[in-house]
Amino acid sequence: MKLFKFRRHSVCILAVLGVFALSTPKASALDKDASHFVSDFGGQVVAVVNSDQSMAAKKKAILPLVQKNVDIEAIGKFCLGRYWRIATPAERARYLELFNQVLVNAVSEKIGQYRGVSLEVTGSLPSSNGNGTVVSAKIMRPHQPVANMQVLVVDHDGFKVVDLMGEGTSMRLTQRQDYSSYLARNGGKIETLIAALERQISRHR
Repeated sequence: MKLFKFRRHSVCILAVLGVFALSTPKASALDKDASHFVSDFGGQVVAVVNSDQSMAAKKKAILPLVQKNVDIEAIGKFCLGRYWRIATPAERARYLELFNQVLVNAVSEKIGQYRGVSLEVTGSLPSSNGNGTVVSAKIMRPHQPVANMQVLVVDHDGFKVVDLMGEGTSMRLTQRQDYSSYLARNGGKIETLIAALERQISRHR
């Protein structure tokens, strides 16, 4: 089972989570702050991606940015969906530990594929459920079409990325569907997903 099948342009924001850029007439102070957060976080990621550092150095630099600015635990819980409720405390702890590694590995694997990238925040709106802000951005890459995406940001004692939408797809929703399908085929046993994550991490090493 291959987990975290990131779209080609997803890593530029996550290095992390509608595809059309939004033009907003008036943004609240919170929306503006969320836009500044995405612009700052994205700018730091782009600086690492575009640098002349070795791949090892880039991965080392990306890791704290992801862990600081992406709510990996919240995304992990969402991706497990209804199975989170039936997981034991030990299974939850192990799953979140592995999920963290899988997400960071998925990001770090991709950064060497990009160079000459630039990012521009184009607007923001409150999320449809009112539990965050959707920040629109576009990513420019040499000799490639502009990639439009949206970043879902929440403010829980500091802004965090909780989802990335690109090409009409939500990263965390896609992953949730993949996990749910896998668990359904394996009797709903959390330990089977944990074992699959462990194998994926082992292969990465």
